[in-house]
Amino acid sequence: MNPVQNLLMEIEGRIQNATAKGIDADCVSRSFCPKLSIQEDPVCGFAHCQIADYWSKELNEVKGCLGCNACRYGKPCVQKDAFNGFVPKIKDADCIVFASPLYFWTVSSRIKAFIERFYCIAEEDSNPPLGRYEKYPVKDCALLMTSADDFFWTFEQAVSYYQFTMVNYIGFQDRGMVLAGGCGDTNGKPQIDKTAHLQVAYEFGKNIYSE
Repeated sequence: MNPVQNLLMEIEGRIQNATAKGIDADCVSRSFCPKLSIQEDPVCGFAHCQIADYWSKELNEVKGCLGCNACRYGKPCVQKDAFNGFVPKIKDADCIVFASPLYFWTVSSRIKAFIERFYCIAEEDSNPPLGRYEKYPVKDCALLMTSADDFFWTFEQAVSYYQFTMVNYIGFQDRGMVLAGGCGDTNGKPQIDKTAHLQVAYEFGKNIYSE
């Protein structure tokens, strides 16, 4: 891409960004500042901040909770990322299934961030149960996880977090778990197709509301 600097001068704003989806990174960008007498700035952090909201939505990125309390009791989250689009889907859903690989003995950071953001759908409760500060919509939930290891303790920390957070605190009703251990060596290719886990997960999903 070879932009014409004179034409860039006619565009509103001091900085013009060109961005596209990356191959080895989520996105790539170039920043041009002819109005500031800088034809191209290769390290413009401010420009990257400008494109962050766009790529958060395009990549369905959900950021972790900031703990700012701006969203309390019906107010939207101040972060303009993909989670705001998930809120009506969460409220309409009968069951929310959390699916994650096992990373350092718990759920992935992406799932953790997603769960943290449930804070903005909390409702005020004048008489909350012991240990709670608010109430949440009553939903069913389930947990699907994969792991290279398959020890008796492999999923212990992840299951504990899921049960404490989603079931005990938020108050969702657990519909079950599929914990797929032994899905391949961490240094090799996934081998879940060589296990019975895919069929187990299929049957689990098919029968989750069979009662």
